[in-house]
Amino acid sequence: MSRTTTQWRAGLASDVGRQRTSNEDRALADEANGVFLVVDGMGGHAAGEKAAQIAVETIPQELERLRGETEPRIRQAITTANNEIFNLARERPELTGMACVLTLAVAHGDKLTVGHVGDSRLYLAWTGRLRKLTSDHSPVGEKEDRGDLTEEEAMHDPRRNVVFRDVGSRPHAPADDEFIETRSYPFRPDAAFLLCTDGLSDVLTSAEMNAVVQRYDGDPQRVVDELVDAANEAGGKDNISAVFVAGPEFVGTEVRPSMEARSRHSITRMRRGGRWKRVLGACLWMLIGIVLGAAGWTQVEKYLPAPSVAPAVTAEPPVVVRVNASDPRALRTAIVSARPGDVIEVPKGAFLGPLELKDGVSVVSEAPGESVIRLEGVAPGAVAVAARNINGARLSGFRIEGGLLIQGAAVDIVDDDITGANDCGVHIEGGAGTTLRANFIHENAGCGVLIEGGASPRLTGNRIARNGTEKRPVRAGVEIYLPSLPALLNNMFEGNGPAIAGDIPPQTIAKLLRANIVIGTGQGASR
Repeated sequence: MSRTTTQWRAGLASDVGRQRTSNEDRALADEANGVFLVVDGMGGHAAGEKAAQIAVETIPQELERLRGETEPRIRQAITTANNEIFNLARERPELTGMACVLTLAVAHGDKLTVGHVGDSRLYLAWTGRLRKLTSDHSPVGEKEDRGDLTEEEAMHDPRRNVVFRDVGSRPHAPADDEFIETRSYPFRPDAAFLLCTDGLSDVLTSAEMNAVVQRYDGDPQRVVDELVDAANEAGGKDNISAVFVAGPEFVGTEVRPSMEARSRHSITRMRRGGRWKRVLGACLWMLIGIVLGAAGWTQVEKYLPAPSVAPAVTAEPPVVVRVNASDPRALRTAIVSARPGDVIEVPKGAFLGPLELKDGVSVVSEAPGESVIRLEGVAPGAVAVAARNINGARLSGFRIEGGLLIQGAAVDIVDDDITGANDCGVHIEGGAGTTLRANFIHENAGCGVLIEGGASPRLTGNRIARNGTEKRPVRAGVEIYLPSLPALLNNMFEGNGPAIAGDIPPQTIAKLLRANIVIGTGQGASR
């Protein structure tokens, strides 16, 4: 595995917690090779530790050995660990039932590719926000991702730790359905990622974790140490592991003065005595300061290298733009003026479309569900929002009345209420990399989602209900036309015509239905 030249920095902490006697978690942060991993063992003390240890040893070895694209290597590495755990449990009765859940992130170039099984998590920290990127493979996690439970309700649900995916309980092949969830994300230099086991996310809300993350001042180890301390102060009911990976330009929004961060060449150790190390470090720097003061800064200055002069920067940095709630056309104006990297924050209110999303611009509602985008006029074929031939845009938290068109684009559509379209609620034509996640797509005259022209979007955790029932023939929740190859996982279909239809083979429809939830009689059918 080739070493990376990207200047991300990582910190790792793993702690037994306050209510356990052994640590069944394992974690890895290999900055040189860009491999980051958290593992949570299952199956009892010895068995859980053994499963986690096999995973944390086998996966990086396999990644090093394998060649080719990153995603297939991740799938093979996790599968190899899975089958080693399963085979050892068959050979040793005392290890029966051992398994683990894990989240693996491999950084390569300007991308981060993730392999995920279970209820450990990956979060993105960017523009002052912390957003969960992985799905929890559990009944409670699915309800939370769909919005049926709040984060706090899910954290206290007695079935929180029941998972329906794991590594090791049965044999697998790399391409098995409902085994490894893989995704890729851009690794922006001004962003950071947090991987953690549920010992952290079950006791701290995302807002509480973000408060720690946003104090980042160049020392990733301090972030994970403080997260573990906070989890223990909240009860420490489970083992706690966290890996924090920061891009070279990431700075927290609440940066406080600090010493220059400690350099790390390999961070694969377990956390022990972090608080005392910080105290001793502070004392050491204080002593150095006293000595320098006594010697006189003018005497020291001549030994320091001359300061380098940074080249002039002509491009303006990304900004956060807040839209005027009293002007129904203000959102349209803000998008037209936005530049890649900008975040447009939209208050409660009604705003007029059609809107055309722009490359790299995030449009986010401050009051999810209460910011409305409504199509102005009734021109044939018009839609409320369109994304054409762009990448990296995001639309989150809106009620969209009038449909959404995604054409040759890679965009992130999250937590939106999409309704009232004259045809299909969402029309995706061509392009790869679009994600529809946790949206409510309902009461559209045509189908819920139309996918054609070779598009390969990913739909996860959406509720697709009561679409196309007034048309004759009735329309489906999702219609797919070859050569499109979408991924559909954990979506809920209710009250549409068929759940899934199009010209794809019946066996493909049957496979997709098994990975989703259909309420009522709306089964898939080709037409």
